[in-house]
Amino acid sequence: MTGTVGLGVVVDIGVATPPYEQIRTQVAALVHSGALADGDRLPTVRALAADLGVAAGTVARAYTELEVDGLVQGRGRLGTVVTSTQGDPALARLQVTAHRLVDAARTDGLDDDAVRTAVETALLGRPPS
Repeated sequence: MTGTVGLGVVVDIGVATPPYEQIRTQVAALVHSGALADGDRLPTVRALAADLGVAAGTVARAYTELEVDGLVQGRGRLGTVVTSTQGDPALARLQVTAHRLVDAARTDGLDDDAVRTAVETALLGRPPS
């Protein structure tokens, strides 16, 4: 495992995208591009929050989302480390989006058949009904 890495992440409070999503998107892009490698340790939640001038909960949510996406893993006192950099970045982004779609559908009380139908409709280029 390597030491803690600097991220170069910035948060722009002047845009509509929530700060946690800005952080998540930028860190995910660093993982997908190979700028962050397996075993790289991310800054602590508190350290990154202080650097960005945001609440610790904002960074914690971004890290949680990255963990759900399978890109990082929280390891207690060892911190949060990058765990997934292999493969095609486009496929990795698609898989993350698919996970988010399923999570959103389940949150809305929709079943797997509804998700399959929506994806099949999109693949066929049909407008939603």
